[in-house]
Amino acid sequence: MRIGVLEDDATQIALYKLWLGTTQHQPVYYGTVADFMAALRTEKFDLLLIDRQLPDGNGESVLKWVRENLGWDLPVIFVTANDNESDIVSALRAGADDYVVKPAKFLELIARLEGLARRSKAVPPSQLKLGAYEINQQDREIRLNGKAVELTQKEYELACYLFQNPARLLSRVHLLEALWGLQAEIDTRTVDTHVSRLRHKLKIVPENGWEIISIYGYGYRMEAATAPC
Repeated sequence: MRIGVLEDDATQIALYKLWLGTTQHQPVYYGTVADFMAALRTEKFDLLLIDRQLPDGNGESVLKWVRENLGWDLPVIFVTANDNESDIVSALRAGADDYVVKPAKFLELIARLEGLARRSKAVPPSQLKLGAYEINQQDREIRLNGKAVELTQKEYELACYLFQNPARLLSRVHLLEALWGLQAEIDTRTVDTHVSRLRHKLKIVPENGWEIISIYGYGYRMEAATAPC
């Protein structure tokens, strides 16, 4: 995977080189918005890692250009020291797929990169085996430890969407548009209700290998549970 990295901090770049050097990915580094934008106009990347504050601009302006000119299929992760909740929500609403607060953790960052890469490239198979869960799309059935779980149509569709988009931050509005239709006149609390039912019916807990992480004021992210130490 070819990764475009917009970062001006030498220490952070050294970390990226150390971490990404252990993978098969091919990062290309840019220290200014101008250089990065020039590369985006002529080169192809599979994923972008963007810092928020740069010497000659900011990451949100880059993100806006990417979404307007390159579309919404290119995964973008913000990696920044800014942990202000309103700024995080602003970046996510502007089109960032994920937001990692520095100091980033090696395994977590790599997992997020690879999760987004799978989401952007994969064609969903008719059957998925995800730890304790089995999804059979032909029969529209989900099994937990081999036993079928009774779900409504929307619960099934929401579960499939979450499992097929691991590590991706999904807003309530996005889920409404994707699963209920653009013109659906439904309160976003409908999403919360369905997520709550899925957690209960499918027993989506760390012991079964998965968690649905709530992002306050935004939405949800399906995560592979971290094994206990």
